[in-house]
Amino acid sequence: MLRDWFTHKRKYATVPSPNSKRDIPEGLMIKCPKCGAILFSKELEKNLKVCSSCGYHMKLNAYERIQMLMDEGRIFEYDADMISENPLEFTGYEQKLERERDKSGLPDAVVTGEGTIGGFPVVLAAMSFDFFTGSMGSVVGEKITRAIERAMQKGYPLIIVSTSSGARMQESILSLMQMGKTSAAIKNYSDNGGLYISVLTDPTYGGVTASFSMLGDIILSEPGAKLGFAGPIVIEQTIRQKLPESFQTAEFNLKHGQIDKVVERKDMRTTLIQILDLHAVKEEPAYGGRDAVRTTSY
Repeated sequence: MLRDWFTHKRKYATVPSPNSKRDIPEGLMIKCPKCGAILFSKELEKNLKVCSSCGYHMKLNAYERIQMLMDEGRIFEYDADMISENPLEFTGYEQKLERERDKSGLPDAVVTGEGTIGGFPVVLAAMSFDFFTGSMGSVVGEKITRAIERAMQKGYPLIIVSTSSGARMQESILSLMQMGKTSAAIKNYSDNGGLYISVLTDPTYGGVTASFSMLGDIILSEPGAKLGFAGPIVIEQTIRQKLPESFQTAEFNLKHGQIDKVVERKDMRTTLIQILDLHAVKEEPAYGGRDAVRTTSY
């Protein structure tokens, strides 16, 4: 009948059965913290954890950094068994350290060692924000100092990849002392002709910025990395002025002469190889022609 044409069909809400839901593997997708884009984890890994939508450089831990930069993705690690203790008997510090080791899979906030990049021998120190926000305690300072001394003994270039929230408050003055210790080691290394390349990543703040990370002969940074001593909120409250939107970014620091170059993560290894090649000592073999130049020590 005609009225059937105008009869509204009833609509029902359906509740899917829990048994009908498809199992989605955990960690299959990752949301970019900057632009909110949903990214496939495998594709993100292939892109070195750089967002394909906005170019945001996500954090890498120390071992991921080694995998990205070093030949065959590995180093001969120094002081792997050195871990932080609780010298000032700060309440709950041992438990926090244990949790950080379990969570990050790292012994402390820095991994040091030697290996090659593009065939050039180097000593590398790679910090990780995953462990106690990359804070510098006694062990971090000691491992970096020992790495600097090894580089000087071997005549190798030194590369330190920094990321840190600053000095570790649970170690108080012992943490702050690492600023002077690492800086003195860098000075000694430099006086002996060493080449130090500092690579800054997001974020690098506090005592690390106020010591070894800004003492490089060449200072590189990943795009968008936040770099500084005090945070912008503290600075605004102190000077009672509004800071520029780009304040403390790598690009802002480059514009004001604080760093030498902003380098995309995909280009970092190639850039390091170019720098190492440029500063390598060349030697002519006894029977060689002009094509027989070989690289020796630094």
